[in-house]
Amino acid sequence: MDRFIIHGGQRLEGEIAIGGAKNAGLKLMVAGLLTSERLVLSNVPQIADIATMKDLLVQHGIAVDPVDGSTRTLSIGGDIASVEAPYDIVSKMRASILVLGPLLARAHEARVSLPGGCAIGTRPVDMHLKGLEALGADIRLEGGYINASAPGGLKGDRIVLPFASVGATENLVMAATLARGRTEIINAAREPEIGDLVVCLNAMGARITGAGTGTLVIDGVDALHGAHHRIMADRIECGTYACAAGITGGDLRLVGGRISDLGAVVRALEEAGVEVIGEEDAIRVRRTGPLRGIDIMTEPYPGFPTDMQAQFMALLSVAEGASMITETIFENRFMHVPELSRMGARINVHGSSAIIRGVRKLSGAPVMATDLRASFSLILAALVAEGETVLSRIYHLDRGYEGVDSKLAAVGARIERVGD
Repeated sequence: MDRFIIHGGQRLEGEIAIGGAKNAGLKLMVAGLLTSERLVLSNVPQIADIATMKDLLVQHGIAVDPVDGSTRTLSIGGDIASVEAPYDIVSKMRASILVLGPLLARAHEARVSLPGGCAIGTRPVDMHLKGLEALGADIRLEGGYINASAPGGLKGDRIVLPFASVGATENLVMAATLARGRTEIINAAREPEIGDLVVCLNAMGARITGAGTGTLVIDGVDALHGAHHRIMADRIECGTYACAAGITGGDLRLVGGRISDLGAVVRALEEAGVEVIGEEDAIRVRRTGPLRGIDIMTEPYPGFPTDMQAQFMALLSVAEGASMITETIFENRFMHVPELSRMGARINVHGSSAIIRGVRKLSGAPVMATDLRASFSLILAALVAEGETVLSRIYHLDRGYEGVDSKLAAVGARIERVGD
């Protein structure tokens, strides 16, 4: 099992290319289930979750060409040969639940294992299931599987989500593209990745309006066709490397990042003393003064993203004064706190809030990754810690970040990937 060895104290300076968004690319691959024609995606990130989704689509009988390393393109298409998404694949990745809606829409039946992924909370799928039932699906839970059928096809309806769930919104909007009549999704999630999915679906012949608002309107069509679509830049990767510039007092140009996608992350960086400048094809992030403590609460977009919470905790652990982070999305997303504390961070957790009292320095230590985003929070801490940090279980990191060691080394970090 690989691990990272990191020697802290280096100021980061230079350019980092931001890849395609994991949280968009996975859903766009699933959209390939909605047509027998070829869906060609470009700017595909080369990460473990993309490979897992490829395995799942192949399980359904869909042809998936390998990612072209030079053009970063991926071609998907074919007839559905199996409607079962088995446990051994679904257990690796939460996003696998998103095949449920497209399978129902196109094949009128599905058997999908209840999902796995990072152990950051329960993340129930009840909103997915209730929404699909509103569209006419019959759903039964048996033996750890979701068994769903819609013999006559799905039909449009008005669905009010009790919470602006990203996954439920994506599942339902894909299902509704082939449903009869009009579907309205009220309190829909507004994340940029959903907008990217809608752009792709409309290019495939869907009729969807309202992306970026709390109401999506989908007029069902008889069939979708192939299309070409470029995956948006990964705003979480961009925000993560912005924190790397901030915590090291560095100056990074994040090529491909868009300041409009970062929203509340930009405001939080600026409040903490990190300068963020939008350029034509990049975002420049630099810090010339001290870091300042701030308060953050995670919220659905356009609020502060839960996927940036761990990275900011590392950043604020060396800021002047006290900070508070309140997590409102997932109940188990402070598992990185004990590992940061091993490095000298002063963090106290009280229920859903963490109080961070900034320290002048962190110290290198053996630490262990607990989930995808927590992995990078420990890398950030290691970049400024005195001495050597050994980060194990980095397979979590490989699920969502591409080439971390090479990207960081290219801008001045002392980081090495080694095997046992």
